[in-house]
Amino acid sequence: MASVLEVRRGDLGVARVVDVRPSHLEDGQTRFSVERFGLTANNVTYALLGDRLRYWSFFPSAEEGWGRVPAWGFSTAVESRCADVRPGTRIFGYLPMGGELVLTPQPAGDRGLDDRSPHRAELPAVYNRYRRGEASARDDAMMVLQPLFMTSVLLARSLEGASRVILSSASSKTALGTAYLLAHRGAEVIGITASVGFVRSLELYANVVRYDAVEELERRPPAIFVDFAGDSEVRAAVHRHLGGELRASVLVGGTHMDAAVTAAEPLPGPEPTFFFAPDHVRGGIDRQARAAFDELVEWSAGWLELERRDGAEAILATWADAIGGRLSPRIALSLAL
Repeated sequence: MASVLEVRRGDLGVARVVDVRPSHLEDGQTRFSVERFGLTANNVTYALLGDRLRYWSFFPSAEEGWGRVPAWGFSTAVESRCADVRPGTRIFGYLPMGGELVLTPQPAGDRGLDDRSPHRAELPAVYNRYRRGEASARDDAMMVLQPLFMTSVLLARSLEGASRVILSSASSKTALGTAYLLAHRGAEVIGITASVGFVRSLELYANVVRYDAVEELERRPPAIFVDFAGDSEVRAAVHRHLGGELRASVLVGGTHMDAAVTAAEPLPGPEPTFFFAPDHVRGGIDRQARAAFDELVEWSAGWLELERRDGAEAILATWADAIGGRLSPRIALSLAL
């Protein structure tokens, strides 16, 4: 018997930890036990967009109305009916927050596995790739930072050549990674955040303003607005203030769960477009992208604090903090049920 975190799909603030019995294993399948997983505002985005982007489909709950929010972490094979995977094999990748992970694995390149489970066949391929790996001192940092900073790398690449970029939720790790890469390429990066002191202390942004001070942003073209918050009111305020000065408006995620993702009426300036990181991974992550990711991990070691939290009570409290926007941007959380 193992435990897994589930949330009510219609009310993400309602969460529970349930015991799950091992499912029947078919030929070609392997059962993995989830060891540890990271929890960030990114997981809130998975839940907020769970229906639109089919995140609920990866690890369906046995009970209607409930969902298992995907996370990134490590798991170990405990039973296998697949010739290519032996019990004891350890992998890193997409998994539920606790419980078991049943895959139909096939070898994929050096030290990699692809899940070929039928219910995941039409889901984004990048989430179906797993990497074999032994335990290391970098595990906690990697499982928190890899999905965030790799999104930063892909997003910064898509914005290459931009001279002025404005980021909401500027204290989020994905925004910080993006700001670091853009600033080091010579772009002027401006942040909108509630954590003004922390963001300014990192000396990445040319200017930092609070959410209630959007009118302080300079009105000069060309500018690109990248919305990590998913807050329609903030997005509307930026569009109304900058209007024609905006060259593009990009929606990346949603860290403000109490705000609608879509605007109620058309906005001045360019129509917001959605950036979905898996669409920008074609043929795998190349060497240049991996080098940029490694640079971000090394940079973050100067300000990021790793923290472990274990047990049902701690995980439920941490999820409540994530939903309430109370996770510190300085902390990377490694959790286990």
